[in-house]
Amino acid sequence: MSSLLGAAAGFRSAEWDVRPRSVTPGRQRWDVKLVLGRPRTAEVLAAALRRIPGITEARANPVTGGVLLRHDARVHATDVGRIVRRAVTVIAEEPTAAEHPAPARPVAAPASRADRGLVVRPVLAVGGGVAAGIALIKGSALSRQLVAVGGVAAATAAVLRKAWRTTVDASQDTAGPGVERHPLLEIVGPRRRRLYGAVALSVACQVSEMALGTFLGWTGLVLIKGEAAPLVDLGLTTASAQLVGLAGLMAVACAAVAGLSYASNLQWRRLGLDIEHDWRNRTYAHVQHLELRHLEGERTTRIAGALTDDVRQLGTFFATSANDVLQLGTSLALLVPLFLLLAPQIAWIAFLPIPVIAWLSFHYQDKVAADYAVSGEHQAKLHSQLVNTLEAGATVKSFCTEDYEAERIDRLSEEAQDSSRRTYRSTIRHAETVRVCTTSSMAGTLLIGGRAVLDGSLPFEVFSPLIGLPQMVLLRMNRLGGIVDQYQRTITAYDRVRRLRALPAETNGTGGPLDVEAVHGEIVLDGVTFAYPDRPPALENLSLTIPARQVTALVGATGSGKTTIAKLLMRFQDADTGSLLLDGRDMRELSRHDLRRAIGFVAQDPFLFDGTVADNIRYGSFGASGDAVVEAAMKAEAHTFVVTLPDGYDTVIGERGAALSGGQRQRIALARAILKDAPVVILDEATSAVDNETEAAIQRTLRVFAADRTTLIIAHRLSTVRHADRIYVMDKGGVVAEQGTHDELLAQHGLYASLWQLQAGEPAA
Repeated sequence: MSSLLGAAAGFRSAEWDVRPRSVTPGRQRWDVKLVLGRPRTAEVLAAALRRIPGITEARANPVTGGVLLRHDARVHATDVGRIVRRAVTVIAEEPTAAEHPAPARPVAAPASRADRGLVVRPVLAVGGGVAAGIALIKGSALSRQLVAVGGVAAATAAVLRKAWRTTVDASQDTAGPGVERHPLLEIVGPRRRRLYGAVALSVACQVSEMALGTFLGWTGLVLIKGEAAPLVDLGLTTASAQLVGLAGLMAVACAAVAGLSYASNLQWRRLGLDIEHDWRNRTYAHVQHLELRHLEGERTTRIAGALTDDVRQLGTFFATSANDVLQLGTSLALLVPLFLLLAPQIAWIAFLPIPVIAWLSFHYQDKVAADYAVSGEHQAKLHSQLVNTLEAGATVKSFCTEDYEAERIDRLSEEAQDSSRRTYRSTIRHAETVRVCTTSSMAGTLLIGGRAVLDGSLPFEVFSPLIGLPQMVLLRMNRLGGIVDQYQRTITAYDRVRRLRALPAETNGTGGPLDVEAVHGEIVLDGVTFAYPDRPPALENLSLTIPARQVTALVGATGSGKTTIAKLLMRFQDADTGSLLLDGRDMRELSRHDLRRAIGFVAQDPFLFDGTVADNIRYGSFGASGDAVVEAAMKAEAHTFVVTLPDGYDTVIGERGAALSGGQRQRIALARAILKDAPVVILDEATSAVDNETEAAIQRTLRVFAADRTTLIIAHRLSTVRHADRIYVMDKGGVVAEQGTHDELLAQHGLYASLWQLQAGEPAA
């Protein structure tokens, strides 16, 4: 790929509309117009990008025009953008290589799916053209009409097959080469039995509806000509007897249509709800086990949108549009052979719009796929900004930026509106085009069929019952625009959910379970180096020991790696090099679940759930008694303020504990860790938001609580850690500058002594 990287001068990627969709550490999404609707070009671009050093994954989707990239810390985020643009430029300048790459297997080998699609169209076109030519020159009028019907059927089959395979190929680009089924079948998953039941009910309902239409046609025939020939064979010879019989048949058909329609709609809606329930539960369970770096790298609102709006769309398609598709297919499957048997003269004109409408619909689907992706991205940005602004209400007001935020939301809303307007314009244009086609077919059927009746080539007894049936189908095809619209929304939503589920989950250890009760608590960091993506190392070759059943403190400047050490100990992150040992065992070999059960953790910004005080203290220790909850709150110096709340421990504290102050939230979180009673406790600035009096009381509690357990305290306020058994002073770059007890460090007159003098106003002795 040296030519790819060396094509910096004069590249014209702007011509191909290469735009970043989202950029997060280690992962980027791009919109590349060049690959839209070009599966082979997408495949070539993805393969080229995967060969770039530092690019760990590359996928290009020809349906949405999206390109997903994952890269390691060696490649800067801005360099990735240049790589994408250069790759697009090189491939765009070599269209022959992009669209017709050299064959990777012998000519005699079976053609790929894409190649088969390229072969089917010419064969159908040439074969159909030859047959039609022969029939037009030598055949009778009926032969020409039958050939026309065959051409309509062949064209419809070709359009449907191409659309089906294109969607499957795009699904493979999203989910990987192991997926062979169509996305709709993937979405249904284990709910096949309910799907089959819904299909059977819909087919029966459509058959009943078409029977009702036939009975209505016979009724008109009786009123016009005095009899309907098919009823004479049933023994109904008089007009009045036939009308009575038809009334009974129509009553039965109406009842069948009503009952089957109710049952099928209910079954489809239940299927939609089941699909939504299954996908939300399975996806949320996967999200709960994602590595923390992936959760931190994604917008929370984007993940929430995938779990709510996108998953709901998966179920909505089956609850609504799938039934329409099936009824349309059933109508065609019944009507085409019926017309070929009874009225071949008008079959071709009756069904001529079908391949045209199908082609227009799927062409529209390909055309607006990228518009839907862009529109969804704009909506996600708008939603994210709305949520962030509402959560930052105090900050907005304190800086008097209400007008600025209103203008920013107005700008994002306008962008979202513009992208949605383009999509809606295409949708309406497509729907009206379908309407014109169906209306033209209805007029043509009446004209040609009427002439056939007048010249005697088509009996009126046949034409009268049949004339209304194609119109039922064509009127239903007016909904095809909305169906394709919903289908495209569903495929786009499926793409986003699959990408979320493709993120790697946390791996478990291989060294067997950890007996929490037997944990002694000695922790050793040996030559640990760790760097966040696209940043310099936060820790570099760090070695230190946290003795068992003692209080160890980490202090130092902001950015010196103190919180990073806590994340490594909790295995929220894993070290790049070096090892972390718990009682001599490598933490990466331990079960994450067991390791985290052995550690009580209070974060710098503790999270409280929307629930009662007691629920938040009991979180993770759900079987704890009320007395144990109160005892933990008393140890954390929280009991005094809790009993003053309106409902005491049953007081609902709102989202993120909004009803409490910062210090109260920290004490609730500390009580939660105390109730967990783990052999190792990590307190990351756990007393930073409390007053001095409360801090002193908590320190007294911690001295009792820390007995016979390993306690790691991370703090900026040195008064919090002055009684620790060992203090490590961290300096920028993640190195240990000093270590010792409080008195020993003051005696060194170094960094710790300087910090103490700044905070306490006391010079070192």
